[in-house]
Amino acid sequence: MLKTIPGVGRILALTILYEVGDIQRFESVQKFASYARLVKCKAESAGKVYGTQGNKIGNAHLKWAFSEASVLFIRNSDKAKRYVEKLQKRMNKPKALSALAHKLGRAVYFMLKDKRVFDEQRFLKG
Repeated sequence: MLKTIPGVGRILALTILYEVGDIQRFESVQKFASYARLVKCKAESAGKVYGTQGNKIGNAHLKWAFSEASVLFIRNSDKAKRYVEKLQKRMNKPKALSALAHKLGRAVYFMLKDKRVFDEQRFLKG
């Protein structure tokens, strides 16, 4: 299923599958994104933010895999390239790639959870 994402081959798909393990252990897409290091960690107490402690929490291999997948996705899809260019109007290139990696991570979560193949039209629509 993961090989239906443009640019994701056998090795990258297997890396994601092995590192995720059983997708059912994640009760929400937010917890999965946090585990995969696709979101920033914040130390917060009583409404005060105390910096970004805990940056190393999560799975570094998944972070790498989704970052790699986002770059390969852009390389293999013109629509994805246009989507990132649209994001770059609001943020710099590394942040745009990070946003795409996060979006891919959420897509993979639902692909594995619902046992569906990747739908590029639906992915780039929202």
